Amino acid sequence: MTALLDVLAITAALGTAVIFGTDVLGALVMRPTYAALDDATMTRVVGLGHRYGTARMPIPGTLSVVAGAATTLTAFLLGSPAAGAAAGSALLLLLAWLVLFNRISLPINKVFIEAAETGRVPAGARELQQRWDSIINLRAVLQGVALLGFCLTLALAAA
Repeated sequence: MTALLDVLAITAALGTAVIFGTDVLGALVMRPTYAALDDATMTRVVGLGHRYGTARMPIPGTLSVVAGAATTLTAFLLGSPAAGAAAGSALLLLLAWLVLFNRISLPINKVFIEAAETGRVPAGARELQQRWDSIINLRAVLQGVALLGFCLTLALAAA
């Protein structure tokens, strides 16, 4: 049964790592890149990026949350409360990330996707991008700490 816990925690960690890496890339590379572009180019690039992200990123995101919940439950069922607490804490961080993403990032993503597909620049495009940028560091931290939580789960389950 501990092999099941390991597989679940590794799956949760890998799914989380994909989102974490994407958010870190957004914070460290894409944010200053977008700031250097004119509004029309920024809108096109951001919109296309979000179109692909919206289509593809739910897979690792969903995987991390589902595997995180299964990891938490399995750890507690196997009598490893410390591992369960670590996994549960990581899961809560992922859920907090999801709330931020759905309330702030996703609506902005949709505006940029539509603008890129129609070839227009939305009113306040720069301000929209700045609003999106305003939480990218927090999103990256939430994902990074969640990833550490799943790694800690593995260490505690092995102890």
